[in-house]
Amino acid sequence: MPVFSSLWKRRSFLLAAGSGMLAACDMGAAGASDGPWSRTIHTPRGEITLDAKPQRIVSTSVTLTGTLLAIDAPLIASSATNNMATVADSAGFFTQWADVAHERGILPLYRAEPDVEAIMAAAPDLIVMSATGGDSARRLYDQISQIAPTLVVNYDDKSWQEVALLLANATDREAQAAAVIDAFDRRVVATAKSLRLPPQPTTAAVYYEDDSGANVWTAASAQGKLLMSLGFELAAIPPDLHTMTTMGVRSDIIQLSGEQFADGLNGETLLLFAADDRVVDQLSANKFLQHIRSVSGKRVYAVGTDTFRLDYYSASHMLDRLTRLFG
Repeated sequence: MPVFSSLWKRRSFLLAAGSGMLAACDMGAAGASDGPWSRTIHTPRGEITLDAKPQRIVSTSVTLTGTLLAIDAPLIASSATNNMATVADSAGFFTQWADVAHERGILPLYRAEPDVEAIMAAAPDLIVMSATGGDSARRLYDQISQIAPTLVVNYDDKSWQEVALLLANATDREAQAAAVIDAFDRRVVATAKSLRLPPQPTTAAVYYEDDSGANVWTAASAQGKLLMSLGFELAAIPPDLHTMTTMGVRSDIIQLSGEQFADGLNGETLLLFAADDRVVDQLSANKFLQHIRSVSGKRVYAVGTDTFRLDYYSASHMLDRLTRLFG
């Protein structure tokens, strides 16, 4: 079926990747597989060269940490988040992979604001940094990159699988990434066949706690890509709608607020990310939203508090929840 074709094509690609024929989206690598290991990697901040397989990786992006764990990269420490209410444990690690991180002895370096001294004290031989998002340490790139080669990853236009391939390329974990992605993609195909989808199209969004707006996931986002691979159709935002860019110009979200907020939630179904049933009730009680079709038709659903950032772990949980909702 067409909805599954891209997954099957990627599975074939990944089998080749596990044999050493990986090509990595916006990062290129040079280095023979039968000689001394090396990688020259093209990043949004220019080329970096790795002359040996990384053994001590520090992640300055809590978003990217989950994917590093999923491909079993030699991660020793990670940044953490201050958002403790629903998405993180007491160490500031995202709940979807916190147990894995603690089992592997991953050190939480700092919360929210990057700490250059803490990164230096960890003595990394590779530092991973996000190019966008609230967990990006890019403003300190010049300082941090003096400590060790610093790999900048732009995740706002990629699925977690695409991010995994990029990270695997730099960490000699191609085979591990191929295996975990192939297993997940098989599950996506099986899940898509089992779902009875609600009325389409669907708006996928993160609702603001103060009821003032929402971030709508685009087709470029990891969340949008996963939904589309399952057969969902994403609702198009009206082209004349006023949107915000207070979080910077990004590919993965459209910020809605103000008088036209409701006009952007125009799907027949509304899926709420980083949310539970309490948020469904809160949104449904908003008097300015009660006229939109998803709310009046009682087709507003929460897909979990751990879906704000998708990695292997949270994406797997999301499949579980969608199966419970629509299976």
